[in-house]
Amino acid sequence: MKLADLEVFVIGTPPPGWGGRYWIVVRLTTACGITGYGEVYAASVGPQAMHAVIADVFERHMAGENPENVERMFRRAYSAGFTQRPDLTVMGAFSGLETACWDILGKARERPVWALLGGMMNERIRAYTYLYPLPGQDAKAFWTDPEAQAASALDAVARGFTAIKLDPAGPYTFRGGHQPALWDIDLSVRMLAAIRNAVGNRADILFGTHGQFTPGGAIRLGAAIEPYHPLWYEEPVPPDNLLDFAQVSRAVRVPLATGERMTTKAEFGTLLRTGGASILQPATGRSGGLWETKKIAALAEAFGAQIAPHLYAGPVEWAGNIHLAATLPNLLMVESIQEGGEFHLPLIGHTIRVEDGFIRPPEAPGLGIAFDEDLARAHPYDGTALHLEMQEAPCDYAQGNAFAGGAARD
Repeated sequence: MKLADLEVFVIGTPPPGWGGRYWIVVRLTTACGITGYGEVYAASVGPQAMHAVIADVFERHMAGENPENVERMFRRAYSAGFTQRPDLTVMGAFSGLETACWDILGKARERPVWALLGGMMNERIRAYTYLYPLPGQDAKAFWTDPEAQAASALDAVARGFTAIKLDPAGPYTFRGGHQPALWDIDLSVRMLAAIRNAVGNRADILFGTHGQFTPGGAIRLGAAIEPYHPLWYEEPVPPDNLLDFAQVSRAVRVPLATGERMTTKAEFGTLLRTGGASILQPATGRSGGLWETKKIAALAEAFGAQIAPHLYAGPVEWAGNIHLAATLPNLLMVESIQEGGEFHLPLIGHTIRVEDGFIRPPEAPGLGIAFDEDLARAHPYDGTALHLEMQEAPCDYAQGNAFAGGAARD
């Protein structure tokens, strides 16, 4: 087999845009006609520029290569331009292309991808979801309304979820880490209290942030949320200084989780060696692909850390996460968007879904999905914005802050 052709789909998500403004899915085709799909997560350049990067990575490092040789192709991309260091954009492009190689290999061998990555370890995979507004709830007020969040948590538990995530302590600003406003601390505490009172011990609470605090600010907020026993405290400081995670980890008694904005074993290895986190959240559409993320998981196992693959993207990355998760002895859970996502599921022919809070890995060859190219082409994204964007305004210490759950489209 040889890799011959590439097509890139930039798919606009219908409102409210759960999973981001758009998703970038790649299709590779071999010279003998086998196709495979992969997904690039959250590019930090615009969609046209990222399309060009993906095409360059494919032509430069993968075209004409046997799709089995993922290690060789990874080393080419990782070392390109005399770098040999993590590069968020290049590794994002490669990650989606590499996943497509595994889809091809599984189809060629008539086996699911998990069977090629070490075989079945977890026949039922625990899933979690963010809390989203319920029908009839005020979609704008929801993000700062503890009782509305508690009602959404109860609904998720009724549908079988044993873990739910909330993210009340915005803003996400390009200014870097800041001290949380007292408003943010108070809202976080009231939300956790309302949700814990509603669900009791029936579900773990996952406290999300997106790297917005200084180490001192993260420690202040961490101390405030400790009484509600969240399972994790997610990315409390920016990912550009991995030593800061260790400072927070030593001071806070809630396990730290991080990883969605990190790539390759080089960055995750540094985090593990410094004791910065005990739960890793690689996004397989960015972290280096399935084989590289398998290595990250093995490193984590040696350090007593668990894996919870991240998802705020489309269903192709979700499928890759699930196949990897099926093989991991140190899996904690996987992220899902509700029970799969109202637009996500049709895009893969409803071939994977969350049932009673758990996912069964696909048994069909490759990723086991039926990617609907016609549906993808019917929802093109032709704008110039990024998949996710950060605000420029600083933390508001007078009026408070709100984060609308990653909703990208009205």
